Amino acid sequence: MSRNFYILGATLGFFALVSGGMALAPSSFQPGLPANGTLWRTVALILLLAALGSALIAVMSNLFEQVERRSQEARRAARQRRRGRREP
Repeated sequence: MSRNFYILGATLGFFALVSGGMALAPSSFQPGLPANGTLWRTVALILLLAALGSALIAVMSNLFEQVERRSQEARRAARQRRRGRREP
């Protein structure tokens, strides 16, 4: 599941870079598009914050999955040790 958030974060980050580039491009290169640089910078900032939020969720999700996996392995190993002691 965390992989989906990483992909979302990368996509949003790419679009943030594109929006930031549009803020630097002159108006003649943007026919029919909003030429206001502040609008592009605002969109870039919002997309960048969303990308960072998505990456944070991905990292936290990955960490929790790892903790859960190790906890299950420890429980399984403890169960095997208990069963091994009872049999002899």
